[in-house]
Amino acid sequence: MEMGCVTWNDKLDAYFDGELPGDEAQALGKHLRECSDCAADGLSRVQLKLAVKTAGKRFVPDAAFRAHIEKMVAPRKPLYSKVWLSLLATAAVVVFAVAFLITGNHNQPQQQLLSELADLHVATLASSNPVDVVSTDRHTVKPWFEGKVPFTFNIPELQNSPFVLVGGKVVYVNRLPGAELLFRIRQHQLSLFIFQDQHQAAPTQSSTAFSFNVVQWTHDGLEYVLVGDVNSQDLDQLSQLLKTAG
Repeated sequence: MEMGCVTWNDKLDAYFDGELPGDEAQALGKHLRECSDCAADGLSRVQLKLAVKTAGKRFVPDAAFRAHIEKMVAPRKPLYSKVWLSLLATAAVVVFAVAFLITGNHNQPQQQLLSELADLHVATLASSNPVDVVSTDRHTVKPWFEGKVPFTFNIPELQNSPFVLVGGKVVYVNRLPGAELLFRIRQHQLSLFIFQDQHQAAPTQSSTAFSFNVVQWTHDGLEYVLVGDVNSQDLDQLSQLLKTAG
């Protein structure tokens, strides 16, 4: 590893956690595209993070939870009747459920989705084989997905735009197959993820994830998420081309 990589290596975790300032995040992203050693290190960290996330299990109260609460609130000496114990246990379950709904608000599934897609985008950038079908021809890329994903989509003509289609591959999120298309503008690469709409996202919304800009929209039962480290104007331009593709 070169001496200049040592400083970047110490910042990789902060980069993937979205904690680097914007200028440093862009500089490190550029370095990852140019340095194979750091890109390989970054890919291994992303893969480890995805493995840990997949292995994680969300706690869901089951029938044993009520018995556990009753055991906790029951005194060693019977000071309360069984009716009061049942009421206390029920109240504890209600309090737990309310707290769970407050902390796990309705935005959590969307934030988790964007986090996973940002991880997949980083893994694509760090991979030596970022796509499975390599082509700038939309008439080659679109048919390649037939039979691999349970839907179809359109890719726009890009001849008179600053964007270039690099290729595509099949990805999986929550065990559902989707398409990832890779586009290039100048020295930047953008990932377009397409899935069947499972999340009831807003018609169009912009956000950020791990220092990447994100544009998200739904159309004809499909959910589109465009991720990249370009400015919002470039994202909006490409998203408009995609929305009007016929």
